[in-house]
Amino acid sequence: MRKLPPLRSLQVFESAARLQHFSRAADELCITQSAVSHQVKQLEEYYGESLFMRNTRQLQLTAKGALLFEQAEASLNLLADVSKQITGNDSQQLRLAVYSSFAIKWLIPRLSEFRKLHPQIDIRLDMIASNPQLSDSVADMFISDQSDHKGYSHLTLHKERLIPVASPEYIKQWLVKPTNDTQQLKDRLTDAVLLTVDEGQLGIDWQRWFKANKLTPSALQQQHIFSHVLFAIEAALVHQGIALASDFMVKDDIDSGRLVALNLPDILTGFDFNFSCKQRRQREPAIASFIEWLKLQSQST
Repeated sequence: MRKLPPLRSLQVFESAARLQHFSRAADELCITQSAVSHQVKQLEEYYGESLFMRNTRQLQLTAKGALLFEQAEASLNLLADVSKQITGNDSQQLRLAVYSSFAIKWLIPRLSEFRKLHPQIDIRLDMIASNPQLSDSVADMFISDQSDHKGYSHLTLHKERLIPVASPEYIKQWLVKPTNDTQQLKDRLTDAVLLTVDEGQLGIDWQRWFKANKLTPSALQQQHIFSHVLFAIEAALVHQGIALASDFMVKDDIDSGRLVALNLPDILTGFDFNFSCKQRRQREPAIASFIEWLKLQSQST
């Protein structure tokens, strides 16, 4: 008879190893943290091997633990897929956790095209404000700036770039003599109202712009400060000043003539919008279709 390890302990170990945290595994499995610790200890006693390193601040797998995790994850995922096929509960609904700004300005305007191509696939959007925990308990797919999570596949959709934009009406008010010369525009910035975004740890966007271009803003520089770039873009649309906007957010407004991209330098923020899903799930028909569609969309922009 084939001898198997305690399956409940194996399930708990897989969750703890994937999330790299006992308390997160406890939350995912709806048990206590002490129960997670007990199940892992039971599995270690079964194998007579340590599966986690206990002398580090971060939960890390031993070599034997990493080997077991790789096989346990694949086996449990395969069982879950088989169960779906047997019960007929192979849902075509996919949950996508995505930054609200990226969803509103980039994804949602394009999503109707995907739905026309794949009407049987229902994409449910869950808006996020910060990086979520990558886990099936949160969503099936993610768009965030995470790119190195174990067991996940990542696809870079867009490298964020900030460009100075203003409405044609504001430019007429700001520039008495129209010009497209970069140096003249830089010189005239002291007369402009800067629509500034305070991005917390990243700092003030216009401050970063001035530093990147080795310029010093005027002490009398007029600025309106916002907590989110979407607010700054809306202010630019109603002729209140010049905003530093993510290029993908204002592409449609520039194409329609509501905003003008000024002939001033742009800056890369270092923030990448990455699509992520579990490696073993990227071949599922619904997810594979969404990934292929995303690739085409990112290439076109």
